[in-house]
Amino acid sequence: MSDFEDEMDVDSAPAQNNDVVFSAGASKGKRRRHPAMTSTILALARRIYGPSQVRQMVLELNASDDRGIDVVREQIKTFASTKQIFSMGGGGGGAKSSIAGYKLIILDEADAMTNTAQMALRRIMEKYTANTRFCIIANYAHKLSPALLSRCTRFRFSPLKEADIRQLVVKIVDEENVQIGAEAVDALVRLSKGDMRRALNVLQACHASSTFDSRSYYNFLFGPRAKTKQKGTPLRAPGAAKVPDSEIQRETITTETIYNCIAAPAPDAIQQIMATLLGTADVTSCLTTINSIKRLQGLALADVITALAEELAKLDVAPEVLITWLEGLAEIEHRVAGGGSEVLQTGAVVGVVRSGVELMSR
Repeated sequence: MSDFEDEMDVDSAPAQNNDVVFSAGASKGKRRRHPAMTSTILALARRIYGPSQVRQMVLELNASDDRGIDVVREQIKTFASTKQIFSMGGGGGGAKSSIAGYKLIILDEADAMTNTAQMALRRIMEKYTANTRFCIIANYAHKLSPALLSRCTRFRFSPLKEADIRQLVVKIVDEENVQIGAEAVDALVRLSKGDMRRALNVLQACHASSTFDSRSYYNFLFGPRAKTKQKGTPLRAPGAAKVPDSEIQRETITTETIYNCIAAPAPDAIQQIMATLLGTADVTSCLTTINSIKRLQGLALADVITALAEELAKLDVAPEVLITWLEGLAEIEHRVAGGGSEVLQTGAVVGVVRSGVELMSR
């Protein structure tokens, strides 16, 4: 954890506080659950209690599934009300630890719990504080009851730095012999947006997809497999021997492979859309260009709006022009997220950008 200490903010602890809240940092854009929050508390639990006692001393619940008051009254209360007779932690080399004498209850995604369940949880935290500690993990701290927050110390986790993600990705690529270009690694790190889990999932998906092609499928269906090396992993008949890895020729993962796996707009496509919107006064031509790129690359309008807003924000234009663009695109994204028609909202994107261009010419 020392490598990422600067990425975690700790609020000042209130008086007589024993419990903690892990929450994601207030970053811009959409926010997903930070994988490091759960990993951190589980690693600490194994260090405190040791592998032999962690199952008896730790109760982990996903509050997004077990979110009702019945879970609080039954599972949580039953676990918290029983006192542990052991007083030694298994991870500290047999040394006594005062913390190891407390039970630990981990509530993941606790912001999904109902208000009634949160109020019941507050009472349990007060009643069984002598032998139980709580760790509450949430994506949005404002969705938690103020009564719960006042009884906890907050730890805020920010997304990982690109340099840290790149270091781990390069290590995995070297150890697993993944064939990937340098530009593809840059795209993978950039599109992961601080989420190491997403980077690994995309890398694994791209590596798996590079080991099969249509020629192998054709040879399996219509003819015997050639004895020479061929690109891709051929399909095997039931009971057939596994093809050795030495006979599989894998394709190199490119930037295009990364963008296709994530279904994100490629930079050249966004540049083409932006050049058309900024340089073409014909609205029909702009609509045709955007719709054709969306159709050919299978893009969603929301992704196009996000990428387009990032590129427009880089332009050196007057503040009123930039405000017109960003405010209009934000309103369109809100309507798309609410179920608005992509056909109509695509036209709205053209109108917003062209309005800014006309404002520049005045």
